[in-house]
Formats: sequence, C-alpha cells, structure tokens
Amino acid sequence: MKTTELSTCFVTRHVDACREFYERHFSAKAVFDSGWYVNVRIGEDGPSMQFMQPREDMPEYSGNGVMLNFRVDDVDEEHRRLEAAGLQIVMPLEDHPWGDRGFSITDPIGNTLYIYSDREPSEEFRQYCKE
Repeated sequence: MKTTELSTCFVTRHVDACREFYERHFSAKAVFDSGWYVNVRIGEDGPSMQFMQPREDMPEYSGNGVMLNFRVDDVDEEHRRLEAAGLQIVMPLEDHPWGDRGFSITDPIGNTLYIYSDREPSEEFRQYCKE
C-alpha cells in the first residue's frame, strides 16, 4: 500500500470547540466545514485532523489514551506563547534523555498535546536511534 497522507478523525459532540482551539492556538484553518464535520489543516501545508459529530449509533471518542505530538522549531517560545494564552500546562517543559525538550497541554476533548523540539539524545538512548 502506498499511503499519501494519514490523518485522524475524532468523533465528538465538541466539534466547534475543537475547531476554535486549533485555529486559535495552532494556526489551523478549516479546509472543509459542514458544521457537523470539520477538517482542519495545521499551518500552510501541515498535517490535517478531523472532528465529527456522532452519527446514528456511532461511538463517541472518550478522550483517553491519545497523545498528539507536535514537533516545533522553538519549544521554549511555544511554551511561553501557550502559557500566556492561559492554557494549562499538564507536563512541565523539560529536557528528556531520549532526545527532545517538550511539554504537554490538553485540547477540549482530552487529547494530550505533546509539543517538543529535537535535542541530541543521551548516550543511553542514542543506541535506539535508527535514523
């Protein structure tokens, strides 16, 4: 199989809140919006994600166990920006031996958003790097 794009769709009753959150804090733009289904693209040519109202007997996303990872150029600047915007930091900004510096927040439906910049991994973790 040759995949040209992979995106995630969350089934939630909070489509509007999600759209607004990602537009406000992550420069997302709705590229399709029917009201009950929205596709947002992060940045100009970045990844997309979808939010959809439940249809018929479709199960609703529970908000548990998903972490969305956002690699950014300057994690310290993003931390300052998002904290100044009033978002709650749920994991503090810190360096990690596996090769990044990052912090976490949550979105309106409970997803953990891990925002990080790459760093050189410690000797202990360098052995696991494949690229």
